[in-house]
Amino acid sequence: MSASVQGPSEDALAHSARLRALIHAQIAEAGGAIPFWKFMELALYAPGLGYYSAGAAKFGAAGDFVTAPELGALFAECIAEAFAPVLREIGSDAQFLEIGGGSGAFAGDALSHLAALDATPARYAILEPSADLRERQRAHLQQRLPAALFARVEWLDGPMPGDWQGALFANEVVDALPTPRFVIGEGEVYEEYVTRDGDGFGRTLHPADALLGAAVRHVERQRGAPLPDGYRSELLPQLPYWVQAVAGGLTRGAMLFVDYGYARREFYRDDRDAGTLRAFHRHQVSGDVFALPGLQDLTASVDFTALAEAGTHAGFDFAGYCNQTSLLLGNRLEQRLAAHEALAADEAARYALRQQAKRLTLPGEMGEAFQAIGFAKDVEFDHAFLIGDMSHRL
Repeated sequence: MSASVQGPSEDALAHSARLRALIHAQIAEAGGAIPFWKFMELALYAPGLGYYSAGAAKFGAAGDFVTAPELGALFAECIAEAFAPVLREIGSDAQFLEIGGGSGAFAGDALSHLAALDATPARYAILEPSADLRERQRAHLQQRLPAALFARVEWLDGPMPGDWQGALFANEVVDALPTPRFVIGEGEVYEEYVTRDGDGFGRTLHPADALLGAAVRHVERQRGAPLPDGYRSELLPQLPYWVQAVAGGLTRGAMLFVDYGYARREFYRDDRDAGTLRAFHRHQVSGDVFALPGLQDLTASVDFTALAEAGTHAGFDFAGYCNQTSLLLGNRLEQRLAAHEALAADEAARYALRQQAKRLTLPGEMGEAFQAIGFAKDVEFDHAFLIGDMSHRL
């Protein structure tokens, strides 16, 4: 290990040990094994101990990964450009729901730009399960926004109450949903479970239940061929229920999801036979998802075909599907970059802005790995996907 790379502190290791003990106890209570999705849920969201529930830095250079809103204002401003016509069409009752607010950077930049576009929502709600992240978001937004805009922000424990109209946005949320893992053995579908193995964790297989088994067979029918023996991957059969739940009573408006992933035929290619599950710690990717519970993020790529099915099954019209480069360029990235460059203090600031745009759009950065999918109900949202349509891949 180089001198510049530091391992977890003693306090962090003690924190991880407490979460490991909690998961071991859950395994014992369940008779010796829990489904992998339950392990992932505890590792990420166990109150006070899970990765997203505890207080360690997660976003940005000091954390474990960088999300698009953390790079600067360009990403959020382009998303605001996409939603502004929808919010203006709905009018004064329009509301905005962000699922998982991260550091609060997106909300601050998006709200500011929506105000500049005369599309300020009546309420900007953030559905955030982590009490620690809520406090960080609140502190950031209170400092970032004028008092009148900050007064429109509120935090929710669940979906919007009652019927509502407006916009729903989720960036890098679906990849963090606790996912079942399946394995094909002698043509049958098995579900991966987690056991205790000494002071750590091991794997075992149980026959898949009817919901997971049917979902795997649905994938195989779309592939046009059975998955080979030994094939292991992730699948979210509960995704339609999750989309319905987060949309709640959205009677009119648009939804936009941005994440990394693939259309189904690419997701379940024969050579992707170990799945997409991985861990992030200090900007390093690891395949050891059992290491350091509570100190590393766990994530799986998104099946965008499944997300398309979930959105339309929830009663929304499909609006479009493209990669992040096309989404941002189609929603005035070049104009937003030029506007910021015109206000930049010096050439160094202009260079930083151009680097931000490159990280958001270059194929080797976020441009192709991240994709966007949109849905609409009684509003027009196709304008957000005018460039680079990939819906034929779904």
